[in-house]
Amino acid sequence: MNRRHFLSQISLATGGAIAAFSGFQKRALAFAETGNLANLRAAGFGELAPVATKNTGETFLALPNGFEYNVFGKAQNPLTDGRPTPAAHDGMATFQVKNELRIVRNHEVSGGRVPKEGAGIGSGNHYDEAAGGGTTTLVINPKTREIERDFVSLSGTLINCAGGATPWGSWISCEETTLGQTERTLKSGAKIGGFAKPHGYCFEVSASANSAVSPVPLKAMGRFVHEAIVVDKKSGTIYLTEDYSPGGFYRFLPKRNKRLAEGGTLQMLKIKDKDGYDTRKGQKTGMSFTADWVTIDNPDPIEADLDETAVSKQGVAKGAAVFARLEGCHADDKGRIYFTSTSGGDNGGGQVWMYQATNKNEGKLTLLFESPSRTVLDMPDNICLRPKTDLLFICEDSDYIGEGGTPDNYMRILTSGGRIADFAKNISAQFPKSEFAGSTFSKDGKTLFVNLQTAGATFAIWGDWDKFRS
Repeated sequence: MNRRHFLSQISLATGGAIAAFSGFQKRALAFAETGNLANLRAAGFGELAPVATKNTGETFLALPNGFEYNVFGKAQNPLTDGRPTPAAHDGMATFQVKNELRIVRNHEVSGGRVPKEGAGIGSGNHYDEAAGGGTTTLVINPKTREIERDFVSLSGTLINCAGGATPWGSWISCEETTLGQTERTLKSGAKIGGFAKPHGYCFEVSASANSAVSPVPLKAMGRFVHEAIVVDKKSGTIYLTEDYSPGGFYRFLPKRNKRLAEGGTLQMLKIKDKDGYDTRKGQKTGMSFTADWVTIDNPDPIEADLDETAVSKQGVAKGAAVFARLEGCHADDKGRIYFTSTSGGDNGGGQVWMYQATNKNEGKLTLLFESPSRTVLDMPDNICLRPKTDLLFICEDSDYIGEGGTPDNYMRILTSGGRIADFAKNISAQFPKSEFAGSTFSKDGKTLFVNLQTAGATFAIWGDWDKFRS
């Protein structure tokens, strides 16, 4: 592809408006002209090498020279109350509660997608006693980077994948399923569903809670295959991702700030003057679109019991755009919303998008990065920015070998210049296919916390954060 054709492709998509991220476009253009992946590589913190945990001597990760880590909060290890730590560690966030560093962590427990008596992970306050997902809260010693105490903070939910922190000190935990009271029969003949209560909701967990909260489904925020949320601090708008293909990118306008249970309006992103725009393939890094929003008339349809797309279909009928499996989501201090399409792009290796509101009803949607090769980036999932930097840390969910994926899972870093650096690699002998999940920094930016999901382990990683080279 020549330079003129590349720029014409962007111009056609944007109506002549080119995104401000010139570094991304320059890298994409250089790759389009030369096919040289070296143009997309950053030195980062240096080459990766196996490192043993400082506190236990086990080896899970390869890290750059000078970085250390602890492991804690393992699945099945006893919590402070003696109950076993749930499995399937996923999304999480850090909070400062008085003088304590706390983490609220999701557990993406499916329980076979059928009700199981006594599955609730807490001792009470279950939303649905036969569902085994929820959250645990970990109080971390900031000096030793180890657990001081931990406990269940949400019980009786299902497949709690990701979510997001609020500016008012709570975690929104999201269910990645719409299973409910109706039984479904799969093509294999297996039956799923049949729960006492419907699932597919968001739940709010106060970071200051010292036991399981009373669970309240935030039904106005939609019943769909939720992944992550972020809150724009200035407007109070909440943005949500849907882990489905085709799926949507949503925003929730609460009736009252900080009072999500009081309801609000759910909307789905639409590309202005391009009804039903499909972002999944045929895009170019640097493309930018004017976007607006269509309202979801029924955010909690009973049809979701059997149809996971019952909400997104409403938006699509009004011309909303569709994406391929939206997962990670993160907001910076300027109100820019970053989110990942895990299987988007021409090779299915993933896309990184950015949305920034320009007024109350419109915004600019930009494709910051599309994986040109799955050896560079393979299926981005959870993301976070390191505080006071523009370094976007990306958890991979690869190992889809039959679908063109790579066998390894990395944490990568995307720079503002459009380069990718390796930061960590899963080298666990027991769980070599486990994805990274739940990346989140301490507020001072000195410690990165992240999970290996299948391994059911949480890590605290630290080192010389100032030596990054782009």
